[in-house]
Amino acid sequence: MINGHKIGFMPSGSYGKQPVAAICESLKKIGYDAVEWHHGFFCPRSHTYDELKEMVSITEKSGLEISEIVVQQDLVMTDTEKRKDNIEYVKQCIEVFASLGIKAINLFTGPVPWNRHPLIIGSGISEGDAWNMVLRAFREFVPLSEKNQLHLAVENVWGMLCHDFYTAKFLIDYFNSPYLGVNYDPSHDILAGNMDVGWIVRQWGRDRIKHVHLKDAVGTQIQGQFVFPLPGEGFVDWKSFIAAVDDIGYEGVMSVEFESFEYLKKILCNDMEKAAWIAYENFCKLFGND
Repeated sequence: MINGHKIGFMPSGSYGKQPVAAICESLKKIGYDAVEWHHGFFCPRSHTYDELKEMVSITEKSGLEISEIVVQQDLVMTDTEKRKDNIEYVKQCIEVFASLGIKAINLFTGPVPWNRHPLIIGSGISEGDAWNMVLRAFREFVPLSEKNQLHLAVENVWGMLCHDFYTAKFLIDYFNSPYLGVNYDPSHDILAGNMDVGWIVRQWGRDRIKHVHLKDAVGTQIQGQFVFPLPGEGFVDWKSFIAAVDDIGYEGVMSVEFESFEYLKKILCNDMEKAAWIAYENFCKLFGND
């Protein structure tokens, strides 16, 4: 823990070549309290139920908490059959992961802006049509999450329908469910020009924040005109952020999402374990745990 806060890490990159037990051992050694698995590791369509159950057991025996599973599926697309399949996949994840004792899953809205030929809201699709697609999907997700008592943590992401505090708040307020909230990632609000991260944390409040990502940012929401630098190098006011987290009494996991891709490639030789060490040490400084 860092000053009483549970800190997690989302494994990717070179961690993806290692067994779950080895990843957990590595993160525990560094000092992390939790792991945020994504569906590359934890997919109900490519793993049997028993395999998923074993991964949960391995994680827990290592002393790590599973903070959430990243399920993110594009919900704004003109391919009707693919959109329907994405919705069914999320519903499957809700039911399977809830039965395994998982507390939350991470979702976004789409359209995915890093696709080779991205769908652009306002040109490729109207904003109204995009909202209709997302609201229809969440009309299926929310009752199912309430039934299974699994929290949906929506992440607003650059270039998507829900891309900042205000668009994410519209979606979450629309349903007003105790099982629908935000995966708060200050980096995306920074890119949208929402610079006062402490104010945003307080607006969301303890009940609406289901999970937190720790990631810094510099730039604007235009592909190729921003980076997610090392923690502390960007525009996130971490002092204001952690003060607000303490003020609202958030007790959940804050999970590092390491996306300093050029640094990882050119300096760390794609070694994600080194990245996990650096991120943990940086947040020890930023959160005052010298």
